[in-house]
Order: sequence, then structure tokens, then C-alpha cells
Amino acid sequence: MSTAHDFDFFHGEWAVLNRRRTDFLDTDSDWEEFPATNRCWSLFDGAANVDEMDVPSQGWKGLTLRLFDTAAREWSLNWSSSRGGKLFPPVIGRFTDGRGEFYGDDTHDGKDVRVRFLWSGISQTTARWEQAFSVDGERTWVTNWVMEFTRRGAV
Repeated sequence: MSTAHDFDFFHGEWAVLNRRRTDFLDTDSDWEEFPATNRCWSLFDGAANVDEMDVPSQGWKGLTLRLFDTAAREWSLNWSSSRGGKLFPPVIGRFTDGRGEFYGDDTHDGKDVRVRFLWSGISQTTARWEQAFSVDGERTWVTNWVMEFTRRGAV
């Protein structure tokens, strides 16, 4: 069952290896890789947090605001980037057995997409996030962005 402390593992500073498709909807598109740094801090006694990712090689920053809905026992994850300055529609979900699954609806290149965020590989020093889009009602998914997090200062 999800709790207000599911993202406690993420508080602190991280090095991030980003791997992102050049076309978010094309499984045959190339991957680009770029580094980033990330810092996450807790709010509302753990029931919310914010992280900021700095991507100097790409010239932008991103942030995620996460809020825990105590009645529904689920999280909303809300992304924004300095490139556009708007909040994207949230993805909503929960953690089960150490794995987080979050779903939402958005548009990409004028197409309606179902969005999935997955959190896995969580330890004191590592975590993995991935994003996938579906344009066919969740029958197939295109994983289009993966972030591998390593806690800064970890050996």
C-alpha cells in the first residue's frame, strides 16, 4: 500500500544519466544520452516533495512536484520544464512492492498519448525512472526516456 513516505528514498542530491529517444513515439528512433544533477526535498512532513533537475548540456532545468492524496492513498506527479514554464498534466498512481506505477493523459506532437512513469531499482544509492507513451489504449508502449539515478557522494 502506498504511503506518504514512498518518495523518502529520493530526498537528497543525485547524479543522473538520461537516455531519451529523439522521437518519443518511434521505437526505431535513436537514443541520446546526457548527464544531469538532481536535488529533491520533502514538504508536508513527507506527503509532498519537489525535485529540480539541472541539465546544463541541454540548457534547461526541470522540476517535479509530487503530492500524496491521503484519501485515495495515491500520488500525483506533476512535471514542468524551464523550456516551456507550464505544468504538464499529472500522472497518478502508487507504489506496490517497491515499484511505482503512475498513469496519465497528455498530448505529444498533436497526438493524444497515455503516459506511464515507472520507478524501480530503488536503493539507498540508486533509482531508475522511465517514461513510456501509448497511442493505442495501452496495448503497446514506447519507452522514450530513462533516467538512472546515483546518489551523489555514494561509492
